[in-house]
Amino acid sequence: MVEEHSPEIMRRRTRRFALSIIKLFKTLPLREEARILGRQMLRSGTSVGAHYHEATRSRSRAEFISKLEGGLQELDETVYWLTLLKEANVINGQLDGLLNEADELTAILVASAKTAKLNKRQ
Repeated sequence: MVEEHSPEIMRRRTRRFALSIIKLFKTLPLREEARILGRQMLRSGTSVGAHYHEATRSRSRAEFISKLEGGLQELDETVYWLTLLKEANVINGQLDGLLNEADELTAILVASAKTAKLNKRQ
C-alpha cells in the first residue's frame, strides 16, 4: 500500500500540477500582459516538481530541506502569478482547483520540511 504523501505520489501530484499550469498557459490570450505574466507562472509552476524530485534524490538532510524550501518558494510565487492573472481579469476561467492544489502541496511540503528539521536536531 502506498502512503497518501509518499514520494511517488508527491512526484505524480507535482507533475500533474505542472501539466495543469502548462495547459492553463496555452489558453491565455495572446496579449502582451497575459504572455508576460503567463511565462512567470509557467516557470515557477513547473519548477515545483523539479525541486521535489531533486529533494527525493538529495544526498543529505540539509540538501533535502533546501530543495523542499525551494519548491515552497516556487509554489508561493505560482500562487502570486495565478492570483494576479485572475485579479487583472486576464483569465476568465476558474482557478480554484489549481489554487487548492497549490495550498495542499504547500501544506505537505511545509510538514515534510518541519519533520526533516526536527529529525536533523535529534
